[in-house]
Amino acid sequence: MVNNNNNIMRTRIFFYVLLTAVLLSACGEDKRFEIYSDDKVPPGIPSVDSIKRLYGGARFFFRPPSDDDVLSVNAEYTAANGKLYTFSSSYFNDSLDIYGIGDTLVHRINLYALDRAGNKSEMLPVSVRPLEPVVSRVEKTLKVIPGFSSFYVDWYNELMHTVNVYVDFNYTQDGQEKSHKIIYTSLDTTNRYFIRNLDILKPSDKIDVSVRVEDLYGNSTNALNKGPIYLLQDELISKAQWVLPETNDSIAGIPQCFGNEKEGRLRNMVDDVIDSYLLANYMHTGGRGRTGTIGGNVPWNLIIDLGGYYELSRVVTHQRHGTAGALVPMARGQYYGSENVGLFSVYYLEEEVDTTYWVKMSTHKIPVPVAMNDIDMFRQGQAGDMVYMFPDEPKFSPRTRWFRYEALANFGDNYTGTGANCLSEITLYGKKSN
Repeated sequence: MVNNNNNIMRTRIFFYVLLTAVLLSACGEDKRFEIYSDDKVPPGIPSVDSIKRLYGGARFFFRPPSDDDVLSVNAEYTAANGKLYTFSSSYFNDSLDIYGIGDTLVHRINLYALDRAGNKSEMLPVSVRPLEPVVSRVEKTLKVIPGFSSFYVDWYNELMHTVNVYVDFNYTQDGQEKSHKIIYTSLDTTNRYFIRNLDILKPSDKIDVSVRVEDLYGNSTNALNKGPIYLLQDELISKAQWVLPETNDSIAGIPQCFGNEKEGRLRNMVDDVIDSYLLANYMHTGGRGRTGTIGGNVPWNLIIDLGGYYELSRVVTHQRHGTAGALVPMARGQYYGSENVGLFSVYYLEEEVDTTYWVKMSTHKIPVPVAMNDIDMFRQGQAGDMVYMFPDEPKFSPRTRWFRYEALANFGDNYTGTGANCLSEITLYGKKSN
């Protein structure tokens, strides 16, 4: 019993000593972060062990000075726009990145240490020769692709630095030259932006297009000529002859979805009326997926008999607004939310002599609008979401009588949510097939 008490006592003493050491160490480290208002002594100069060249910048591997109150190691340089930019790294780290240089020439970067009182060390000038600038890397990926009564601009931004893409285009209308400039700002890796509403132009009308890339540091590429381009032309396909198969009737092995839950009706999909605060007009699967059983959710398929043979070009889908009778009529409602379809695929039916089968044309994510207030979100939802059947190479589909829309996910969890059970309207573009 005595031995046990001695062991317990020794254990308590050991933990007490350990705790005291930790607290003393923490107190010593906390002094680094105290504000020394009367400290006028600058810290020592940091040292650079090595430099790694980056696209449009460099990475410095450094050792901070030994001063107790050093907080960071900083680097600064004057960019092409004449502004002084400062980049900072905690003294806990061993490297510091700078970027925003617009060429591959040798540049002088000044490094220094900063202490808690705001004192700067002497500058350490370091020469770097960066790799290819960000703007020219983005420029190499730029594509201008003509589509149906519109064209779009694609680019790839692997470094995810904010860039501005300037699109200038002009054409002649009724003998007068029309000029337009559009600026797109993005830091996304992949980008696609549409220039729409060019229905006034015929396929024979020439459009001259030039693009350039600029970053936030004043670096810019020269205007790059991407024209002339000529747009494709399609037309709205009338719904007068469309027929919807009955629920669970199968076409080429795929059953028609259920859409009559709550006040939703399958027939609402093709009546040219969209759901809004004025009128509830949509379909609702009630959670029935492809199997037709409740709880299956997605996928489900909406199949349309076009009543004749067409070559398809575009599809416009309208989501359920879901606020009929709301006190705030132009609210966002359920647009770009959990009940609506955010990810879907489109198919046409290939009919051969002895067989029929569905051919996938493309899969689409409906982008969620950013930096919009509720009224703008409402307007965007009311306008509908248009996509090409063949987005990477706009063209007409082969001749077909049947169109299939496959709902895959809602907008939630990065387009993996299974709650997509509503849709309001489908509109198709193309041309009558001979």
